Amino acid sequence: MSLFLLQLRCELLKLFAKKRTYLGYGSFLSVETLVLILWQLPKGQRTMREWIEHNGGAFDQYFSGLTLALTMVTATIFLLGALFLGLVGGDLVAKEIEDGTMRMTLCRPISRLRLLIVKYCACVIYTFSLVLFAGFSALAAAMIVRGSGGMFVMIPEAKLLALYDFQPGLIRYIAAIVCLAAGMLTISTFSFQLSCWNVKPAAATIAAIFVFLADWIFHLLPLFESYHPYLMSTHIGTWLNVLRPVIPWEQILEDYAILFGLNATFLTIGIVAFQARDLKS
Repeated sequence: MSLFLLQLRCELLKLFAKKRTYLGYGSFLSVETLVLILWQLPKGQRTMREWIEHNGGAFDQYFSGLTLALTMVTATIFLLGALFLGLVGGDLVAKEIEDGTMRMTLCRPISRLRLLIVKYCACVIYTFSLVLFAGFSALAAAMIVRGSGGMFVMIPEAKLLALYDFQPGLIRYIAAIVCLAAGMLTISTFSFQLSCWNVKPAAATIAAIFVFLADWIFHLLPLFESYHPYLMSTHIGTWLNVLRPVIPWEQILEDYAILFGLNATFLTIGIVAFQARDLKS
């Protein structure tokens, strides 16, 4: 176990030594700053006031850091998260093969399976770190600007509307961000699987982003509602159920069971594909 942790530590050092690893963190900070600035303008506040007061809330109470943080996360996480998780996941294996460092690594007494497990653990850690960073940096910035207060939740596509006081709202927000990170792991696993195939890093990244965006578009179109249970986006979006007044635990557990099955399937396919590759020539 100590050797595995040492290998994982080295893999994380290698991952976070790359400049492109930090693109996601910087992008989220930039977008969050822009959104906060726009919400402070009179037009932005007028729109939010209409939403809150139309649904029975007091503007001064619910136009708060929690409300702004949730708005920023729901508006940016799927698009930016898919982009940067696909970028890093698609690079983890394919980039090393392209650079020729993979053959040098396999000269050491380590199996291909162990190597992939170490890399996948690094991928999992990166996924959680990026999503949690996006969620908590949004919360910190919004709290500095607007302070504490109730949380106003309005997500029409999920048929979700709720008002919470600060403490229960904060608990719901933190739980939702953790659940979101667990759901977004499916995107990372899919891109990691593509990276194990005989493809260029850019091809693995683009293919992963394309598949997820196509899945998301089909999820947004009412015409394909009967196909929603078969889409990744539907099950990843179960994190929003944590924000409902009555949490549907059975639905949440079912969705995460499906996502766990997808992750296991993608990882298994990636391992089989990598084991069959000829890396000697």
